[in-house]
Amino acid sequence: MHEQQQAFQKNVSFYISVVCNVLEGMLAGFNFIVLYHSIEVLMTERLTSHLLYRTVFLLIVIFLVRLVVYAYGYTRGQIGGAAVSRSLRLALGDKMRRIPLSFFSKTQAGEYINTATASVNSYENVLTHKIGDIIKNISFTLLLTGFIATVYIPAGAVIFCAGLLLIPSLYYSFLMVNKYGNRKQEIMSASTSAVVEYINGIQTLRAYGLGGGKHRATTASMKAYSDISYTYEVKIIPIGAVFSMLSWLSLPVVLYLAGAQWMEGNLAGPSFVLVAIAPLFTNKLFGTLFIDLTSYKNLMISKKQIEHIFAAPEEPASEREFVPEDYSITFKNVDFSYQKGEQVLYGINISIESGAFTAIVGPSGSGKSTVLNLISKYYEPDHGQICIGKQDIGKLDSEKVLQAVSMVDQEVFLFNDTVLNNIRYAKPEASEQEVMAAAKEANCHTFIEQLEQGYDTMAGDNGNKFSGGERQRISIARAILKDSSILLLDEATSSLDIENEWAVKEATQHLLNKQKTVVMIAHTLSVIKHADKIVVMDGGRVAEEGTHQQLLEKEGRYAAMWRTEYKLSSM
Repeated sequence: MHEQQQAFQKNVSFYISVVCNVLEGMLAGFNFIVLYHSIEVLMTERLTSHLLYRTVFLLIVIFLVRLVVYAYGYTRGQIGGAAVSRSLRLALGDKMRRIPLSFFSKTQAGEYINTATASVNSYENVLTHKIGDIIKNISFTLLLTGFIATVYIPAGAVIFCAGLLLIPSLYYSFLMVNKYGNRKQEIMSASTSAVVEYINGIQTLRAYGLGGGKHRATTASMKAYSDISYTYEVKIIPIGAVFSMLSWLSLPVVLYLAGAQWMEGNLAGPSFVLVAIAPLFTNKLFGTLFIDLTSYKNLMISKKQIEHIFAAPEEPASEREFVPEDYSITFKNVDFSYQKGEQVLYGINISIESGAFTAIVGPSGSGKSTVLNLISKYYEPDHGQICIGKQDIGKLDSEKVLQAVSMVDQEVFLFNDTVLNNIRYAKPEASEQEVMAAAKEANCHTFIEQLEQGYDTMAGDNGNKFSGGERQRISIARAILKDSSILLLDEATSSLDIENEWAVKEATQHLLNKQKTVVMIAHTLSVIKHADKIVVMDGGRVAEEGTHQQLLEKEGRYAAMWRTEYKLSSM
């Protein structure tokens, strides 16, 4: 809660901007006071060249002061709003780091993306523009209405009553914003998720002729957003239209009242002119305030979205230190499900020796990758215990555990940065020589050196400048550079050609020589033939385990998989 309050905390620049907007609104009202006195001296034939010059000079001074106040206030407002926006983004980034990985599912990705980008931008817009415009127009309206009341009280009262119509109008407007604005944001988040999924799968979609408008999920999400946007406007525009018609009735009422008094000689000509034109300005200001306040209410939904992220549950904090006796890994009766009612693991018991090479095999959906995700504490088991070096990692912060773990995933993510920095992410303080040494062990130094800019070559968006095999080898270089005691390889050779697969095998052997605890998931059994232990998964359970030779002698699930692979390789 303190973190959230600190992130939303306004700064001195913001409050200076507020004061400047109040002053600018009042200065805009002073123009009418000067104008009134100019009309008064003109109609009473007391206007002289000296007085004319003085009036013009006064208007110029007011204009210049307004210009300075506006420029300074606008600048401070932008600086203040940007500072709050920066604090929010940093706080959100820090918060997301502590949110359990299970919350970052594809269905929720749009919400997080939308909040960190559009919602923060909207809230910044509130601080830098909307609040300033609203304050300035309120100050202008109050000063002008008050001045009209000093000239002719009934006219001031009528204008004031027209302004009071804002209250019920905004009440109904805000009801519509709450009802449809929140729904609009929800659909926008869903639409963002659909667009992200579309972009990630564009290659597959094109292959099946489902790009563009043929992709139903994306077009449906955009249609839903279009529909809710239309509904939102349809519900609010009539409220504004009714308010506008009622408030503009103040013009004929003021003309009638002031005109009657002027004809009876109770109201001077200059006063009548000012009173007659005042509703033209006040009603425009009322309309602007209705639009700005409705927009402000809508934009403030973004603040609720940001607060929703801050309110998300965090991984339990722990002061315990991670000091394992060794780097053995033990699963004790572990159950796990990604979603309630859809269990993935059932009573898993696995023992992985420290410094050994353990392989996990099995058909798709058998729970192999889930085992690695649990070791790295990306997820927490529903039941049971996972220990590293006899220490229960369920009672430790994930960051402490991850310091001892390196992971090479099926899908390698590279940042749009240099190759050097992409490898160095594993160890920010590493020297260039250390990075190159890791690249050599991962057998990617040669192809990096052949690039036009070598290690300074930009990887492109998600490493799109490299092939799948090259990305995989760069990822392995990261793992080698980190030099963690535990290495998790998830289908590391699944998308590699023969040359790259050989490179991965050699890199793995380098790690084994350093007595790392290596856990590898492999789709090709020949890759893990010499593993110290092979665990065979099937249907979320451990079907069998042992060395390659022991499992062949059992004539079980592994033996059948081995025979199938042998037949395929000999075809």
